[in-house]
Amino acid sequence: MKSCAGRHRAAPSATGGLAWALALAVVLLALALTLPPPAAADPPRPRGKTGAAAGWEAIGLAGGGAMFAPAISPADPKLMMVNCDMSGAYISRDGGRTWRMIHHAQLQANTRCRPAFHPTDRKVVYAAGGGAGRLMVSRDTGETWQALGNLPDGLRGAIALDPERPDAMLAGVADAVWRSADAGRTWTRCDGPHGEAVGFAFGLLPGKGGARAAFAATADGVWRSTDGGATWTEKCRGLPERGLRSFAGGFPPQGKPGPGMLYCALPSRRVNGTFAGGVYASRDGGETWESAMGEGINREIARFDQWGMGDIAEYHHVLTTPARPLTVWAFNTNTGIPPPHHCAAYRSDDGGKNWRATFFPDPRWPGYNVEENYVTAGVHQAYQSVPNGVAICPSNPDLVLQLDEGNCHITADGGKTWFNGHCRAAAQKGFFSSTGLVVTTTWHHYVDPFEPARRYICYTDIGFARSLDAGASWHWWAEKEQAPWGNTCYELAFDPQVPGRIWGAFSNVHDIPNDNIISGRHNANGAGGVCVSADFGATWQRSNDGLPEAPCTSLVLDPTSPKGARTLYAGLFGRGLFVSTDDGKSWTERSRGLGGPANRRVCRVIRHADGTLFALVTALREGGRWVAEGPGLYRSKDKGNTWELIQRTQPLLWPRDFAVDPQDSRRILVGAVDADGKEQGGLWRTADGGASWARAARHGAGHFGAAFSPHRPGWIYATLNEGADGPALWLSRDGGATWAPFTELPFRNVQRVEFDPRDQGVVYVCTFGGSVWRGPAEP
Repeated sequence: MKSCAGRHRAAPSATGGLAWALALAVVLLALALTLPPPAAADPPRPRGKTGAAAGWEAIGLAGGGAMFAPAISPADPKLMMVNCDMSGAYISRDGGRTWRMIHHAQLQANTRCRPAFHPTDRKVVYAAGGGAGRLMVSRDTGETWQALGNLPDGLRGAIALDPERPDAMLAGVADAVWRSADAGRTWTRCDGPHGEAVGFAFGLLPGKGGARAAFAATADGVWRSTDGGATWTEKCRGLPERGLRSFAGGFPPQGKPGPGMLYCALPSRRVNGTFAGGVYASRDGGETWESAMGEGINREIARFDQWGMGDIAEYHHVLTTPARPLTVWAFNTNTGIPPPHHCAAYRSDDGGKNWRATFFPDPRWPGYNVEENYVTAGVHQAYQSVPNGVAICPSNPDLVLQLDEGNCHITADGGKTWFNGHCRAAAQKGFFSSTGLVVTTTWHHYVDPFEPARRYICYTDIGFARSLDAGASWHWWAEKEQAPWGNTCYELAFDPQVPGRIWGAFSNVHDIPNDNIISGRHNANGAGGVCVSADFGATWQRSNDGLPEAPCTSLVLDPTSPKGARTLYAGLFGRGLFVSTDDGKSWTERSRGLGGPANRRVCRVIRHADGTLFALVTALREGGRWVAEGPGLYRSKDKGNTWELIQRTQPLLWPRDFAVDPQDSRRILVGAVDADGKEQGGLWRTADGGASWARAARHGAGHFGAAFSPHRPGWIYATLNEGADGPALWLSRDGGATWAPFTELPFRNVQRVEFDPRDQGVVYVCTFGGSVWRGPAEP
């Protein structure tokens, strides 16, 4: 940065300064009086509240994980919100083309309650905050958020504002409905509606002088109030059953002609060999309901469950708007029946009498109308799951957004075409850039040791991606490029002399060693192994002879071993450590002394430059009981032939990762989590090879690991996920004596910190559910 010293004027004297200031004030006042008032605009983004303002940038592939609870602003259709299941909440200001993660200190995601934008003031947004579901409000277009009102925690379904009287609000909490008449400041539980809320609506009832009504729909039925929510009447006549999955209503604004419509989605059933259930509609303010499964919508019953999604279409979401109540959208499961019935999104413009299919995401079928993304470009088909969430712009029924387990699809032309909200095609075919809607878990980010413009990311659930332009765009491995175990890539090892030669640790089991696996929520048993690439990761071949079919979680190479006969060490979850001395062609177990009889859950292996090997065994729970024998950090000084536990003086039930000082293998850091009621979480360190341990930091119950800076001696980074009290990334500049948080990093589930060999001012932060973030090396 150039010096600004030459730009400063000499300071005026005390007396001259006063005259100068008065003269300047007069000039400025006169100028202000001649200028028009400024146009309304978004406030400047304050530092510490957004990633972009703080120099943090999300890189890698976006999407790739489950997204939920979207909303679109009626006052500004370019404003959208999305939540993911990994704690991130996102906002778009350009109609879903790009997204910004809301800083975790302001708002964390809630997947069970849809946000609500104010009908006329674009700056006001209401949302459920975090897993607790606390009502939050933003009055600056999502920049900052504050808790609001006395509504109990546990928001469910939706938050809704009366478009004609926006101070009137409804919200679902647990199995009840609550109302507010003062813009959310105070709330009262409604007497009548019960069950988990699925949606709300407001509007004038049919007939001259019709009363203004509020509608509340839960899984147990539909209720109507005509006195501001003080009393409610059930309105379910004509509905064949309860179990409502979705509800939407649209009534024309006061003074405008047209019918008001209500819609709901019910479970689908076979009745005497025919379809029953699905979408129902009411044209009389809920007095009566009738089936809206008209011509053109999927009412087929498959002869068999071809795709594992059921043999009958299940309708999970309906949408409509006050702008055009007769236009209704319905979203269903895909039964695999050939077009047009494999569509998952249908539209009707006559209240459900006639429908047309609008969404064809699979390039193998006729009518393909969805922008290509990295999956369809790679495998030439679409993995379409049940939509997790849908949203429509209340002022524009042609603008619709739908979310699933990996994709965000948006139409702005009523379903004629759909574009991706989660990725954008780059100039080079098959490569894609991030839109900021990052919901993927990452384990490592690598700069290629020979060609630094090449970058690599190891992912959960989507496996592996590579970049040729220093991370500006990314290529997800295509069908013929993938490893046999394509769910997760945990680690890479590079040949130090052969450009493009890379070994990878792959697995069909994800999230090791995080809570999904340790708690038993997800299956810990599955296949995995080692693969090798000779073309910079473009293709992979199995290199697994002698390895058991188990998740390979870590892989390191001995750079002193001969070229063409490299020695590699692989950690296999539940099976211990294996070594290859022939470039990975064959493997032999070397686990003597490693872990316990029931627990050889190796999750990380490191080889120090002095030849010392380290292996970390993580937690095991059996029947809810923590198994004490096995977990901890082990060391081998004989190339893995024998192992010794070096944490006997400080046992840890749930260690997750570790780091070894590159200059001294006696200096080690281990990240751990509270377990079995014991406060073991924190970052633990030893300076004497494990003879003694002390806790270097505890910034929450869920520390993950640490990293020693290769550029600055004494600099240590500590990371947390699934249990950070606040910031999840910390820096110590004095070897762990004191710590400073990275308060401006938007995401707070951090796993690993990695470095650019050529740029000491940058770090790459791998996260549990927020992709990779590139940012400043110090707060």
